[in-house]
Amino acid sequence: MVHDWFELSRITHGAAVTIERAKIDKSGIAVEGSFELPPLARLTMEDQIFIIAFIKTHGSIKEMEKLFEISYPTVKNRLNRIADQLEFVEIVPPSTKEDILDRLGNEEISVEEAIDKLRGK
Repeated sequence: MVHDWFELSRITHGAAVTIERAKIDKSGIAVEGSFELPPLARLTMEDQIFIIAFIKTHGSIKEMEKLFEISYPTVKNRLNRIADQLEFVEIVPPSTKEDILDRLGNEEISVEEAIDKLRGK
C-alpha cells in the first residue's frame, strides 16, 4: 500500500487529485463521492518524508541536520516552504455558558448572539 502511495505521488507531481471512491478493507464498505486529499497527502513524497522525519526527531533541527546532511538554514527554509503549502487550522474550543454570559455582560455580543451561542448555533 505504501508503494501505491509513492507511485501516486510520483505520477501527480503535486497536482490536485480527487478521490472518488474509498473502501474500508476490513468491512468491505465503500463510499463514493468526491473527496479531496488531506493537506499532508498533497505534499510531494520527499516533503512527506521530511515531515515524518521531523516528527520522529521530535522537531529537533539538529537531528534533521544530521539525518539529511544539510545545514540549519536549509532545514528552516525547507520547513518554511512546506508550511507555506499547508493551511493553518485554528481550533477554537466551544464557549462555556459562563464565557457567553460574561461577553454579554461586557456588551461584547448582543442578546441574540448570546442566545444563538447558548443554543449551539
